[in-house]
Amino acid sequence: MSAIGERLASELEAPLGQRRFGSGWFAGFFALVLAIAGFCLVVALRWPDWFATPELERLQANALFRPAVHLILLASYALALLNLLLRPNKVLGFCALAIGISAILLGGANVQPREMASWGIFFGVDFFAVNMVASGLMFAPIERIWPHRGGQRLFRPEWREDLFYYLVSSMMVQVLTFLALAPSKEVMAHTGGFAAFRAGIASLPFLVQLPIIMLLTDLFQYWLHRTFHRIPWLWKFHAVHHSAKSMDWLAGARMHFLEIIALRGFTALPLLTLGFSPAAMQAYIALVYIYSSLVHANLRGDFNRLGRWLVTPRYHHWHHGLEAEAVDVNFAVHFPMLDRLFGTYHFPPSRWPDGYGVPEAVPHGYWAQFAYPFRRKRVAANS
Repeated sequence: MSAIGERLASELEAPLGQRRFGSGWFAGFFALVLAIAGFCLVVALRWPDWFATPELERLQANALFRPAVHLILLASYALALLNLLLRPNKVLGFCALAIGISAILLGGANVQPREMASWGIFFGVDFFAVNMVASGLMFAPIERIWPHRGGQRLFRPEWREDLFYYLVSSMMVQVLTFLALAPSKEVMAHTGGFAAFRAGIASLPFLVQLPIIMLLTDLFQYWLHRTFHRIPWLWKFHAVHHSAKSMDWLAGARMHFLEIIALRGFTALPLLTLGFSPAAMQAYIALVYIYSSLVHANLRGDFNRLGRWLVTPRYHHWHHGLEAEAVDVNFAVHFPMLDRLFGTYHFPPSRWPDGYGVPEAVPHGYWAQFAYPFRRKRVAANS
């Protein structure tokens, strides 16, 4: 299995010259993505108590959901066959076919739920599939069409560990949500006297609530983000996120598990305790998932004027910059006015950072990076 994995990784990392249109590489890549997505959705339908996200139950109950799963699997088969016809190295096509056939053997789009003992927790493979299709198939193509760094490959160095971060944060959504929402539940339990205030917030128009949510969560996250940079013990966790040496939509997923809990828990306080309507909160959550991928993406565009008012990729790339002028700047997630207000604004016209990362030796691999904050000393990589 390890040999197949290495062959698959080698094919995904094939040089640009071997990945031109008509070579069969793109057919194999999209076949693999769709096969994995289809397999995850079939697994969630077969064992909903273990692998389905309750928040996506309405989506699964929709009359179009199972036909959509069927179309995803059919598209995967067609693209896999095209890869096998066009590509000398056929590992992408064969892997996509194997995963797709496995999904069919489980029951395909017509699979019925199996009665299984409930564990009380679930792993959101359907959430991972929806995330991967929605984000990956959105940003991977546009990064190829409008790249800032034209020579950067889709499967650049460290892509495997970043994809694993993406998988963990998606599949562990229940555990993360439970831990992150604990502070908000505690606040709600002791502030029952604010019911009239919360009702007033909920009565505001949707288009008024959404920007208020964005501003308040950005303000809370700004100070938490800045604290992670200023307190050495907390920086140990945040350094994992900054250790990515390449910026693209997937790099935003690299974040220590405990930092995710702290970040979501702290920024959820205004979101969940002030009375905002469920529609406004759900819209913000969907927006912030896409926005986080966008600001990390490898997309060109200086946006000198827009970047003064909204965080753009170039604006956030300066936060990840390796050079001295990029240290401890641009903490805002949505609104740069917070950085201007608190003295951390840095947006030189039409300039991008030369490199990304941290000047210290953060190890490679998910588990090594998970342990890193608990055993590292703050030393420079060249010491």
